Amino acid sequence: MFPRLSGSAFRSRFRLGPKEKAYLEDRGIAAVLDHAAAFVAKRLAPAAPVNDGKQTPMRGHPAFIAQPATATCCRSCLAKWHGIPAGRLLSAREQRYIVGAIGRWLENGLRPAPRAE
Repeated sequence: MFPRLSGSAFRSRFRLGPKEKAYLEDRGIAAVLDHAAAFVAKRLAPAAPVNDGKQTPMRGHPAFIAQPATATCCRSCLAKWHGIPAGRLLSAREQRYIVGAIGRWLENGLRPAPRAE
């Protein structure tokens, strides 16, 4: 999934800004993923989320940056990129999968970039 996402010009342009990095470093990955789980449960899990396609801000919280980067921002992206159909309640397993994708992206973003030699 991640190699495919990195091939998307739109998805690959997302990066954590200084404010989101500081938030992640201050609170830690576990707390940020707890927040992500709450966001997913409230904003994505319903069968017909309110404002679907526009419910995820693209700034202000590390998870909000990770969601469009991982195509976990709305039900149509979940269907297109992850094969999770729209129009029905997300299962607990699917919600964990989404939070896992967000976590993987965040953890990869915390690793230092390889040094050019």
